[in-house]
Amino acid sequence: MATDNPAPGSPAPGNPAVTPPGDQTRIHDIGYRSYGGPRLGRAYARRSLYSQSLRGAYGLGRSVKSKVLPMLLFAVMCVPAAIMVAVAVATKLKELPVEYTRYAIIMQAVISLYVASQAPQSVSRDLRFKTVPLYFSRPIETADYVRAKFAALASALFVLTATPLLVLYVGALLAKLDFADQTKGFAQGLVSVALLSLLFAGIGLVIAAVTPRRGFGIAAIIAVMTISYGAVSTLQAIADAQGSQGAVPWIGLFSPITLIGGLQTAFLGATSTFPGGASTGPSHTQGIVYVVAVLGLIAAAHGLLLRRYRKVGQ
Repeated sequence: MATDNPAPGSPAPGNPAVTPPGDQTRIHDIGYRSYGGPRLGRAYARRSLYSQSLRGAYGLGRSVKSKVLPMLLFAVMCVPAAIMVAVAVATKLKELPVEYTRYAIIMQAVISLYVASQAPQSVSRDLRFKTVPLYFSRPIETADYVRAKFAALASALFVLTATPLLVLYVGALLAKLDFADQTKGFAQGLVSVALLSLLFAGIGLVIAAVTPRRGFGIAAIIAVMTISYGAVSTLQAIADAQGSQGAVPWIGLFSPITLIGGLQTAFLGATSTFPGGASTGPSHTQGIVYVVAVLGLIAAAHGLLLRRYRKVGQ
C-alpha cells in the first residue's frame, strides 16, 4: 500500500524551507570595494594606446616571429647608409654619395613594404575580432583612437626613415665634411621624411581600415604604392620625351612618393628626381600646390579614418 512519506532528505510538504541534511551553503563577505584611486582619464588611455601601437610596429612585446620583418626592413634601410659612410671616410670624399633628401626616394620600396606590413597589423586585428567597441567603452573616443594609431604609425615610419639620415650625418662629421652644409642638409632631410611619414601612414591606415583581412590590406597597400608610382613615372617619361616638360610636375601630383619628391625639390633644396632633371622640377608656385596636396591628403586620411571608426565603433 502506497504511503505519503517524503523521500529522505527532501523538504517536508508543509515546510519547504527545511535545509536538506549535508547542505553547507554559506554566504561570505569577501570585502569587494569600489575603486578609490586616481582616474587617469582619456589622455592616459590615448598615450597608452599610442605607446602600445608604436611598440607593436616593431614587434616589441610580441612574438619573435612578429619582430623579424620590421627589424629586417629597419636593417635594410640603415645598411646602405652605413656603407656610404664607410666609403666617404675611407676615400676622404668631399661630399656624401647621396643627398639627405634623396635617400628616402631611393629606398621607397622598403618604406612601402614596411607600411604594407605594419598598417594592417595596427588596425586589422581590432576590426577582425570586433574589439573596437571595447576601446570606446572606456574613457576614449573615436578621435582619440584614430589619432593614437595615426601618430604611432607615423612615428614608426619616422624612426625608419630618419635613422639612416642620422647615420649619414654622423658619418659626414666623422669624415670632417663641412659642418654647416651637413647640418642644413640633415635638417632638410628630416623635414622631408617627417612629411613622408605622415602621408604614408595616413594612406596605409585608410586602406588597411577598409578590410579586416590583413592579407587583403597588405596587397592593396602594395598595389596602390607601386602602381601609382609606376604609372606616374611612365607618364612623366613620355611627357618629357615628347617635349612636354611643363606637364611633368603636374603629373607628379598623382603619386605619394613623387609628391614628396616634388615638394622637397621646390622648397628643400633637393635635386629633382623627375625625368629631365632640373628642367622638369616644380617651380615655387607649383611647389605650393604640392604642399597643399600633401597636407590635404594627410587631413583627408584623418577624416576618412574618423568616419570609418565612428561606423564600426557603434
